[in-house]
Amino acid sequence: MVHNGNKLVAALLMFLSSFLLMRTSLAANSYNVVNFGAKPDGRTDSTKAFLSAWQAACRSAARATVMVPRGSFLLKSVEFRGPCRSRITFQIDGTLVAPSDYRGLGNSGYWILFVKVNRISINGGTLDARGASFWACRKSGKSCPAGARSMTFNWVNDVVVSGLTSINSQVTHLVINSCNNVVVRKVKLVAPDQSPNTDGLHVQASTGVTVTDSTFQTGDDCISIGPGTRNLYMSKLNCGPGHGISIGSLGRDSNEAGVQNITLINSVFSGSDNGVRIKTWARQSTGFVRNVLFQNLVMKNVQNPIIVDQNYCPTHQGCPKQGSGVKISQVVYRNIQGTSRTQQALTFDCSRSNPCQAIRLHDIKLTFKGRSATSTCKNIKGVKAGVVTPQGCL
Repeated sequence: MVHNGNKLVAALLMFLSSFLLMRTSLAANSYNVVNFGAKPDGRTDSTKAFLSAWQAACRSAARATVMVPRGSFLLKSVEFRGPCRSRITFQIDGTLVAPSDYRGLGNSGYWILFVKVNRISINGGTLDARGASFWACRKSGKSCPAGARSMTFNWVNDVVVSGLTSINSQVTHLVINSCNNVVVRKVKLVAPDQSPNTDGLHVQASTGVTVTDSTFQTGDDCISIGPGTRNLYMSKLNCGPGHGISIGSLGRDSNEAGVQNITLINSVFSGSDNGVRIKTWARQSTGFVRNVLFQNLVMKNVQNPIIVDQNYCPTHQGCPKQGSGVKISQVVYRNIQGTSRTQQALTFDCSRSNPCQAIRLHDIKLTFKGRSATSTCKNIKGVKAGVVTPQGCL
């Protein structure tokens, strides 16, 4: 009996020591920015502390977490660079604030930048870029910096951004550039509707991006989709105010990567200046848009609920009269209904030299002030099915 008792004690001691060892190793791979000198007072510059915590996590052979506790942390422009040895999670329970003077972010074009990192997760938190003083500079016509994007991923693979709120970005809130396998979910990107160029999310030159269960209330596009975007899936989004969800502008450069396999479903647009838009420059280009699905969308008082504009030329310069070279094909609009703020609810202003091909309108019901809306269609080929109002296209 005593012998069995000793065995039990030994087993318990072994379990306890392995449990403590596990706790220690877990703690060893968690890097709290406060332990590196960050101050949660919103006034002390914590940039160096964040970088030190990142570098420690980046060197870790096992999964690592950079912890940002509750409180407000002042950050200047910061670059978190890889490659790192293992997966890193940025767990943000507090708020990251930019300097109150917009010049504090300099001319780099970014605020928080991740470069060449694989396997990174951003969980929770709020970014406050305090963009109002920058917007005021832009509106005054004075000489201003280009503006800082709040969070940017360049050449990053296997990314999850979950539960993040970003407010008052100087320009775009969130940028995904040259990335693969990205999930953006439950984010909220907010700036006043009159703030200039504050796009919510911009995606370009990236493959396999998923955006779900998110809200965009901005002064520019809710989501803008740039050249080289492939396999982009968007679902359960709320957009508005803002300029809608836009493929483009494309075709600015004569040699440009195409956009393909784009899906937007089960989403709501409220008071936005566009619904779903495809926009291309009126100049020659190798660009294209193909295999796009817009399905199960609700428009609430939206200006231009469905629009293709292939004659974009904002300065009326550098757009010779040959039309857009961007070829648009295989675009399906299915089950889109609601109210238009403009009498013209359906606009297809396609390229003279490269008409829109294989466009499908299926069950469209858009009204204007309780009456049927109107449509205008140029240089478009395709079919319609089910009930399509307004009529007049295809």
